[in-house]
Amino acid sequence: MAVARLSFLSRDEEELVHSLSMRSLATLGVLVKSKEVQKTLSASGAEVDSSSGVVRMPESLVNDALKSAPKRIMLGARDPKNDRSIPVKNYPLMAATGLAVYTKDIDTGERRPTTNADLASFARLTDAMDAIDICWTSVTATDVPQKTLAIRSLWTTLQNNTKHVQIVPSTRGAADARKLVELAALVAGGEDELRRRPLFSAISCSIAPLSFDPEAIEAQAEYARAGIPVVSMSMSLSGMSAPVTICGTLVNLNTENLASLVISQTAAAGAPFIYSTESSPINMSTGIMDYTAHATVALSAGAGQMTRRYGLPSMVSSWGTESMEPGLQVSFSELATTLLGTMSGSDLISGAGSIDSAKGACLEQVVIDAYLWEDCREFMRGYEISEESAALDIVEEVGHGNSFLNHIHTARNFRRELVFRDQAKKQWQATLSTKMAPEARKVAKEILAGHKVLPIDASVAARCEALIEGYEKSLSGK
Repeated sequence: MAVARLSFLSRDEEELVHSLSMRSLATLGVLVKSKEVQKTLSASGAEVDSSSGVVRMPESLVNDALKSAPKRIMLGARDPKNDRSIPVKNYPLMAATGLAVYTKDIDTGERRPTTNADLASFARLTDAMDAIDICWTSVTATDVPQKTLAIRSLWTTLQNNTKHVQIVPSTRGAADARKLVELAALVAGGEDELRRRPLFSAISCSIAPLSFDPEAIEAQAEYARAGIPVVSMSMSLSGMSAPVTICGTLVNLNTENLASLVISQTAAAGAPFIYSTESSPINMSTGIMDYTAHATVALSAGAGQMTRRYGLPSMVSSWGTESMEPGLQVSFSELATTLLGTMSGSDLISGAGSIDSAKGACLEQVVIDAYLWEDCREFMRGYEISEESAALDIVEEVGHGNSFLNHIHTARNFRRELVFRDQAKKQWQATLSTKMAPEARKVAKEILAGHKVLPIDASVAARCEALIEGYEKSLSGK
């Protein structure tokens, strides 16, 4: 099967990135700020400096982790028809944006902080969009108890969406992770069923360069033991938290992913693990992460090659035009950066609905990004390259200088082989434009008014509510 992929590294360069990452892990090591995780790593053969918290990992330990990590992962969903598995065969699975702190109100256009009702609306809209496969907890609910934000966000998203859910990092570490697993197990029908078809996966971010905070890494270990897929997201910023050179950034993000893999596999051999990065350069004029920088494509493509080398499922690119207002307020080259990054070989991408470098999210932008993705993902559809599809026998039948248009072979195969753009949706694709925003707003409102989400059984929902209320009381001391 032929699929368009973007390559960046030669075979020798790929080998160099790998060998330098191994050297970094064995000599520089990584800072692990959790005594519990340090003990597990030490028992597995890592060298732990207890005074500094630096852990050095020999190559043999990394190789053992690479061998034990599963090469295919099930991403379960509340509705089994929405189950997905990775790696993908052609284009990546699309996810919504995550953790935005403000939205543009769909009725008034006013910028305001996001609420739990907004989170429910984003979940319902992504549930309805065919182009979106994975539902992130898209916005930060500012009107719920912040101590239990993670579990409240997962519960709201599960109620309003039947696709696989990805949650962003929680702040309470292992305690939150255990409750999130307990909640999802109730919805899934038990811990064994959750392990077989995990309804959610968890983003776990290292702190570049080469550092792991205690809450995040202890939560990651809990997820590993429960069979919840962990998305190990390095956010190495060239010139700020990683060397300014693209090679230096690539080695750093690769090293962080390999260290994270070791942590997951020493916690539970065979734990589902997803190699991930959202690394980009910073803009030296503003100090802001630049998702649309030319070098972002190189980092995505390089990371994609490393994941294929290791045979690991991946999330090494993102999607979305990052306008300040709903629309496509970007240049042609910035759109090219977004598209080319998805050709890196990534199995998952995220960002639908994002504005303002992921600080904001808009419902109409979800629709715009989904429509654009429906078109652009066709660049990565699979094509059969075989003697049969070469159709030399048909060429012989048609003969020299004649037309294939009326041949039965064309009628039988053109719908499978050829894709033509939706002319109405194509009109939305004018760059530096917000003209499509009113129509997208209308589509979003119609979906929110009419789309019905498969409900969770009432008795299960009651048990979930009781679990959350009990957890909140325990944290408040009541």
